[in-house]
Amino acid sequence: MHCLKPEIQCRRSSALLLSVVFLVFSVSFADPRISESGLFCGNLTRPPVANYIPTFVKEMENLSQAITTHHFATHQLVIRRRSGANSTGTPTIYGLAQCHHDLSQTDCLLCFAASRTRLPRCLPSVSARIFLDGCFLRYDTYRFYNESVSPQTDTFNCSREEAPVVLSEAERSAFVRSVGHAIGNASGIAGQRADGFGAVGVDGVYALAQCWESVVNSGGCRECLQKAAMVLRGCGSKKEGRAMIVGCYVRYSTYKFYNDEGKNGEGHGLCGKGFIIAIVLAIVAFLMLSLFGAYAGYAKISKIRKENNNLGLVSTSFHKSNLKFKYETLEKATDYFSASRKVGQGGAGSVFMGILPNGKTVAVKRLIFNTRQWVDEFFNEVNLISGIHHKNLVQLLGCSIEGPESLLVYEYVQNKSLDQFIFDENKTRLLTWRQRLNIITGTAKGLAYLHGGCHVRIIHRDIKSSNVLLDEDFNPKIADFGLARCFAADKTHLSTGVAGTLGYMAPEYLIRGQLTEKADVYSFGILVLEIVSGRRNSTFAEYSSPLLQTVWKLHRSNRLAEAIDPRLRPEFSEEEACHVLLIGLLCTQATVSLRPSMKEVILMLTDRDYEIPMPSQPPFLNAPVLEQPPSSIRSNSSNSLVSNPATKVEASYTSSESYSTHSSYEQ
Repeated sequence: MHCLKPEIQCRRSSALLLSVVFLVFSVSFADPRISESGLFCGNLTRPPVANYIPTFVKEMENLSQAITTHHFATHQLVIRRRSGANSTGTPTIYGLAQCHHDLSQTDCLLCFAASRTRLPRCLPSVSARIFLDGCFLRYDTYRFYNESVSPQTDTFNCSREEAPVVLSEAERSAFVRSVGHAIGNASGIAGQRADGFGAVGVDGVYALAQCWESVVNSGGCRECLQKAAMVLRGCGSKKEGRAMIVGCYVRYSTYKFYNDEGKNGEGHGLCGKGFIIAIVLAIVAFLMLSLFGAYAGYAKISKIRKENNNLGLVSTSFHKSNLKFKYETLEKATDYFSASRKVGQGGAGSVFMGILPNGKTVAVKRLIFNTRQWVDEFFNEVNLISGIHHKNLVQLLGCSIEGPESLLVYEYVQNKSLDQFIFDENKTRLLTWRQRLNIITGTAKGLAYLHGGCHVRIIHRDIKSSNVLLDEDFNPKIADFGLARCFAADKTHLSTGVAGTLGYMAPEYLIRGQLTEKADVYSFGILVLEIVSGRRNSTFAEYSSPLLQTVWKLHRSNRLAEAIDPRLRPEFSEEEACHVLLIGLLCTQATVSLRPSMKEVILMLTDRDYEIPMPSQPPFLNAPVLEQPPSSIRSNSSNSLVSNPATKVEASYTSSESYSTHSSYEQ
């Protein structure tokens, strides 16, 4: 006998309990009759205003609320025009919902929900109607509530099968008469009642008639039912027929498909079956909550064990290496993490300047231990870059993992991060054009080494100005490898959860989670535009557009020189600066295959004879997305690239507030 894992036992128990719940509910509720009789879309498919569809959704919500306590509802909603609209008139959406009166209120709501789900298939048509076997839903641009018949839209359908009792011509005639009598009697009842409903059975034929209550009030119910009876004669001896008239619905069948009045599931009191059902449901709910709670506890314990195992792997590895630092040593080196030694603050922790006993100055990254990402990022950063050495990459010197908090030790980079120079009015003049070009070239060399120059292929995933540090000679060093990923040489791409900083993330990665080296190339392109222009990607002095869009427009109009930081004049070559801006645009092309590799970028930057192709259009943000705050932006949007460098996203397509100012050396 084999033992099942706890999660498998939980799933099987849950499945069994859900089956019990389904059986209980199938006994307690009647059929909401959601089979589709007909869906009819209007011919006009161009909405009168741009915000028609959001207004349509709002109208369906209003109808849903109105029909919660009634079987009939109408509603109208005036469409508010956006500012600047030139069209005349005031567009309005009119909606009508009608449930058949033999349904319980619960089944009415279920039927309406089904019709509301299917009706949007007609969008962007500005009118549509759907007939289900238990309800009707319609919307249009005019007040149609009192319409009873329409030569253009009234129709009917019949089943393919003949009635089983029809074996001879006489039996056929008898069946047709029974159909006529049943429809006539149901229509007669419906025409006399205030709710417009009638249902009867005659000689094995069952018929239902329902007029919309607005048609009953206007006196058009009888006219509608008469037309329905007339068109259903065309079904002959078919076993079923449905008439879908603009103001009513009539159906007949050889089996009883409707509910008897007073037996539609709306009884009162807790007795008999209802009392038993209530007890069963309470027990089932308690058991399900208990099992789900047990499973959640098991999952949490498993996650803690996994994190401890990862920590153990790191600990074992560094006990055997020369990268291990004592916590007490680093604590003293940073003057017990004094605020005066703090040189940066990011989402994963703080960075302090430290002086080791041998006099060497280092940067100590103090990690926040209790974050969900801690183990993964720590383990990832230590493993990826501990053996990588390049003059344009910040070197990891070691770590400490045995104290009250975990610490990473890096080489100290004196001038801190690039963003403090190119975006700070007080320091901008310190960076000449030669220094900026050197920073761009050095960053390109560091990325090229990560992508193919070391023993593993590494994608950084978070290239931005605050993750490029500058040494005393303003040489660049790429930092912060917590989000970096490596993959085998035979892999073309990785499919992974999205992480990085909005505004620097490539569209194919942000939208589909498809990660290649070209995602870093895109981020590098944004960085190049920022360095040359002296502006963040989210803003540009005289323009309201994002930096990428602005530079592209200037390029298309042969005014690319206007994008260059004016504070560089006259100490630079305008031709060379425009040359570098073109490289930035090449790196940010929407088509992945058109972006150059980082090796090609280095050649473009260093070889004046290297021919640079003309860039194609980069991806742009649409205006409505730009106006949203970062917390409201969903990265599952299929056609938008969000430009907001102040927001960093983690996991599956969501923004993370905890990474809002993530950098390596920020003050």
